[in-house]
Amino acid sequence: MEARMLNWSGAKTAPKLFTLAVVFCICAGAWVVASPAHASGDALLDGFRHAEVASVSDALEQLTGKRMYMSHRMQPIFTTKFAGYAVTVQLKKDEGNNDPAALNGMLAAIDNGPADSVYVMSVENGADIAGMGGLMGTAMMSRDYAGAVIDGGVRDVAYLRKIGFPVYATGIVPSTSVHHYRFDTSQKAVVCDGVTVNAGDIVTADSDGVVVVPREKAAEVLALAQQMDFKEHSMYAYIEKLKSIQQAVKQFGRL
Repeated sequence: MEARMLNWSGAKTAPKLFTLAVVFCICAGAWVVASPAHASGDALLDGFRHAEVASVSDALEQLTGKRMYMSHRMQPIFTTKFAGYAVTVQLKKDEGNNDPAALNGMLAAIDNGPADSVYVMSVENGADIAGMGGLMGTAMMSRDYAGAVIDGGVRDVAYLRKIGFPVYATGIVPSTSVHHYRFDTSQKAVVCDGVTVNAGDIVTADSDGVVVVPREKAAEVLALAQQMDFKEHSMYAYIEKLKSIQQAVKQFGRL
């Protein structure tokens, strides 16, 4: 998608439609404001929870020139939408280790994470290794994590779905990391499905995928993403009435 400046030259064609679209979006926005906020009261996160991930991705690309979205391989275990602050963990391969403390750092990272965290784990060459399962998901849910994103596999999926804890992963597998992996680091930069994630970055996800927003750019990115959402949502009634996407793009400058 590409964002462009609004072109109001075609406003004569359907002023009533545009007015209706604006009223619709204002009403929708008022509903969001009136809706109960998340327990954290974090206005920035609340904004990202309502912004479409596709618009966040577009805003990031426009402002930074970088790709900050994860690939099509990163899939949710059920349809969800969340945003939160990254708690990062890296596991390194250590085949055949018998160290009972090999993964303790991974567990400590979960127990030290605050509410509204998104657990972001990179499992080295871990496509067929479950980086997390039901026990870890239960711990995260009890601590009010927003969700988890695993560059590796996930297991105990039926249970995670039952408790409603959202997880994105590159696959569903029954395997374990015990005796195969060792905790390497936490709260440092990790590469998750090709995207660098720093501790405290905002991770936002919905049906379109997962995007990482550098913390220092978050407010600017959110403002632009909200503008993009407003334009796009305003276009739907316009397109339906005129039966022309070309006219809508010309009018609103959004595709």
